[in-house]
Amino acid sequence: MALDAVHNYNQKVIEYSHSAGNESYRRKLAEQYKGWGIEVDFTQIMVTTGGSEAIQFGLMSCLDEGDEVIVPEPLYANYMGFACAAGAVVKAVTATIESGFALPPVSEFEKLITPKTKAIIICNPGNPTGYLYSKAELEALADIVKRHNLYLFADEVYKEFCYDGAQFTSILQLPGLEDNAVVVDSVSKRYSMCGVRIGAFITRNKELMGTALKFAQARLSPPSLGQVVAEAALDTEKAILMP
Repeated sequence: MALDAVHNYNQKVIEYSHSAGNESYRRKLAEQYKGWGIEVDFTQIMVTTGGSEAIQFGLMSCLDEGDEVIVPEPLYANYMGFACAAGAVVKAVTATIESGFALPPVSEFEKLITPKTKAIIICNPGNPTGYLYSKAELEALADIVKRHNLYLFADEVYKEFCYDGAQFTSILQLPGLEDNAVVVDSVSKRYSMCGVRIGAFITRNKELMGTALKFAQARLSPPSLGQVVAEAALDTEKAILMP
């Protein structure tokens, strides 16, 4: 179905889309999220060139030179690269193999928090560990975030990779994080379409979305044909996970 959308593309010019992405795609993506029990409006979704650009825009929007971010490790190496590009300092809190790479104790996060700390970044389920954070673990993180007024970034591109009856919880489902939560998503893993380069930056924080949109406008638009393919993929019955 996704390839049919490209074969049937009848526009004479492959033009720029809106910098935030095609409204039709964002509306359908919001409906998909509602199907997962996550209430978001299409205006709270910005289409990006892969999940990587969503991370980059988010960090550039939230951080100033010298600000600090806390990330559980082992971690996806690009978090460090994008944080450094934003002039930020990455502080790692170690998740151990003995605990199955569960969320480190809240006390370990508290030890790293300073006046310069601005955000915590997690990947859920984790890359490279595969660990799925429980709702209780996410609520513990939410408590830290609210008490210290931090941003909580959650890379949720692997949300379908939950097995043995385990249930995924998005940080967008946690109350009280309307101004703090930032979700990164992508079609790369869900539909086995890494090369399509379509991701999403999702937040209910209007000011943050407005700032991120300025970065989006500077790069003009996400891939036009990629959005056509991604929108068509939403009509498939289920995710087509990578092998």
